[in-house]
Amino acid sequence: MSKLIIAKFGGTSVADFDAMSRCADIVLADENIRVVVVSASSGVTNLLVDITKTTEVQERYAAYAGIEAITLNVLNRLASPQAVADPVALLLGELKALIENGGAVYSSAHKDLIQSFGERLSSVLFSQVLAEREASALCFDIRRVMRTDARFGKAEPQIQQIAELSEVHLAPLLADYRIVTQGFIGADDSEQTTTLGRGGSDYSAALLAEALNAATVQIWTDVVGIFTTDPRLTSDARCIREISFDEAAEMATFGAKVLHPATLLPAMRQNIAVFVGSSREPAAGGTWIAKEVKDRPPYRAIALRKSQTLITVKSPAMLHAAGFLTRVFDTLSRHQISVDLVTTSEISVALTLDQGGMTSAFSTNVEPALDELKSFCEVSVEQGLSLVAVIGNHLHSSKGIAGELFHALERINMRLICHGASKHNLCFLVQDNDGPAVVKQLHQSLFAA
Repeated sequence: MSKLIIAKFGGTSVADFDAMSRCADIVLADENIRVVVVSASSGVTNLLVDITKTTEVQERYAAYAGIEAITLNVLNRLASPQAVADPVALLLGELKALIENGGAVYSSAHKDLIQSFGERLSSVLFSQVLAEREASALCFDIRRVMRTDARFGKAEPQIQQIAELSEVHLAPLLADYRIVTQGFIGADDSEQTTTLGRGGSDYSAALLAEALNAATVQIWTDVVGIFTTDPRLTSDARCIREISFDEAAEMATFGAKVLHPATLLPAMRQNIAVFVGSSREPAAGGTWIAKEVKDRPPYRAIALRKSQTLITVKSPAMLHAAGFLTRVFDTLSRHQISVDLVTTSEISVALTLDQGGMTSAFSTNVEPALDELKSFCEVSVEQGLSLVAVIGNHLHSSKGIAGELFHALERINMRLICHGASKHNLCFLVQDNDGPAVVKQLHQSLFAA
């Protein structure tokens, strides 16, 4: 299907019956939307995470009660709730059994299984919303095709297997049905439920688009596209109508919350256009992300990412010596520590870690990595920093770029600057408290009409 569209709806877009009805309007308005990927209804995933984190049975039941209430509020608004009452009751029953029999601490596999219930419930409900609008809707278990490895919590998709399974189990259904399926979840080769990491529903939609050779992925959320910066930081932020894959990838990586960073990888591999829009205001348009765009301005956007950690390692052994940096990064790699920015001098190297984006496993690995680094060099750690990224085009070679930025920020203490490694970004660190004001000031200087 050369015109096939995969539409993904986020948690706020399927928060309740009215929100689901607005999404149904979008789906039914375009015959080419044949696959719908849904997140859990807003608030449900947080409650599921609460279940997996607490050891108190009563707290688990309290979170379950919240999930049940959100689910039943939608179910009871349906014209024919009896049509999906049994599958909804079955899912809620399975979740309750996991609470009753989970023991004091859940395994990683059980945590992923529990966190899958949000999407599984919302997909059943949304398929019935479509069916009541006389659509031939079919709720499809994504675990039949979304094959991953067994790294619970942040499973890695197996691209070739997903393509092969989708061709067998999913593609034959598209001519006759609107498929409603789940984002965020998958299954390993042993059919154990896995998750792709928080926000992974966008990624799921893009992976399905790649597997089914779709023309477009639509990401429907609660904002009207991608903005030049977070609108909460400045009222001058404006919607970007068109942006390249490279620019959007930089924005997602450096803190823009509209897209999951991995979403663009499948789209870039197959040159699939991505649209981001608001399910509340579909007529307002949105942002198109594509390989080729007409306009490539020097400055496209400014992203802010808080809670950064700066680690500086220092040793005279670096001076005119080979292998020191290899030893540093080998240590970090073995402890599964991912590094963002890197700058070096003759005897030291400074690097940043995204503390705010760390999983519990990641943060647990930091201290052992630092202890190992301290065995062969001096190590200092600074926290409470924010990363500001200016996104654009040819920033590494355009005249006057650095001058404009430094002039705009002459009263701000920049802790680290990273410039020249990419033609699409210029990054620097400031104190967390200064971050919002820095973004507002920069936006005013760089994007003033």
